[in-house]
Amino acid sequence: MSKVAYGRVPFNEQIEFYKRKIPTPTATWTDIYNAEHDYAAVVAGANRREIIEDFANSIQDFIKNGKTLEDFRKDFDNIVAKHGWDYHGGRNWRSRIIYETNLRSSYQAGRYTQLQELKEVMPYWEYVHSDAVSHPRIEHLHWDGLILRHDDPWWQTHFPINAWGCQCTVIGRSQEYMDRNGLKVDKAPNIEWEERLIGARGLNPRIVQVPKGIDPGFEHIPGASRLNSQTLPPLDDGGQPRRVAFYPHRSDTPIPMPSPRKVSAGLLLPEGKEDGFYINAFLSEFGATAEKPAIFKDVLGESLVISDALFTSRSGHSKLKKRGREVYLKILAMALKSPDEIWTRAEYHHYLKLLTVRRRYIARFELDSDGHNVPALAVFDVGRDGWEGTTIFAPDKEEYLEQVRTGVMLYYRDDEG
Repeated sequence: MSKVAYGRVPFNEQIEFYKRKIPTPTATWTDIYNAEHDYAAVVAGANRREIIEDFANSIQDFIKNGKTLEDFRKDFDNIVAKHGWDYHGGRNWRSRIIYETNLRSSYQAGRYTQLQELKEVMPYWEYVHSDAVSHPRIEHLHWDGLILRHDDPWWQTHFPINAWGCQCTVIGRSQEYMDRNGLKVDKAPNIEWEERLIGARGLNPRIVQVPKGIDPGFEHIPGASRLNSQTLPPLDDGGQPRRVAFYPHRSDTPIPMPSPRKVSAGLLLPEGKEDGFYINAFLSEFGATAEKPAIFKDVLGESLVISDALFTSRSGHSKLKKRGREVYLKILAMALKSPDEIWTRAEYHHYLKLLTVRRRYIARFELDSDGHNVPALAVFDVGRDGWEGTTIFAPDKEEYLEQVRTGVMLYYRDDEG
């Protein structure tokens, strides 16, 4: 079995790379893909905030303090026991995958940062294969000793790590080193692309294109997108700087939403009441009051803070009656108690330099009186005591729900369930 051949002597760039990540719940390993890992700290299947936060703290600890796989396995066992986490694969295999992948990817992200800082004096990069790997990939062996300029496009898809278990790395070379050893810059190998199916057992299977010799999800430079985001934000479709970047940001959900559920029109609240009437009607569904918030456990066991903050803007003004949501509040409460879908995604606000995680609850209901559809959306941000409510409302058009079906789908209500 291959061993981790580096990482016992941590360095600041490696530590800072992982420290800047934000714990993000996921259902499968394909939910956060490729360069999205630069922003999100994930463990496949850790779909609750408390679980991924505990894992992220443990991973940060072993990266910072050079702890061993056996040290991490003690944390792994404690986290599994604490949360009753049901994971796939054997204990030794799963803990090793989490440990080695995070150690190596963070190491290479830190390495890339260092190489970028030294590219004026070491403009050439050499691909180095590790002899510690018991079963090396043929392509990685062929790339061993390859020397290219730091700005050669080949590195965009081939900078290590390049696969599960890969221990390859890159070394910077100066012109003096090249001359002394009689070396010249090589020609980048031709990239042979191949299609691979990922997520076949999840809710979002899809075909991706990767270079031959690279495992899906590794065809990027670890940490590069974070370095780029410190300069200029990416542009939107109109060529304007994008204020917020989403991770992941895909709109290729292959399954339709569950069918709307019939609800009694008697759940509609009367019009023309004071704000307090509507707020209390909603909060009482969760055992909360305007003076005393409540912690509600959703269908996945995640803690939600239920308070009147759901109806207050960041400037402190009431948004209770915006879009006429007040009459639907009892129905909107059902979207939290029994959602059709739960989505989560990391959001990076470029101008604020703020990275956060948002969780969205989506549901559709049909009034039994006239067949009128009531779409429902609730948004929660990560908070100190759990997920804190940002807003809840009934969108004017059902199409709006399709626009927010992006990120990681954590829950899907079966129509037959």
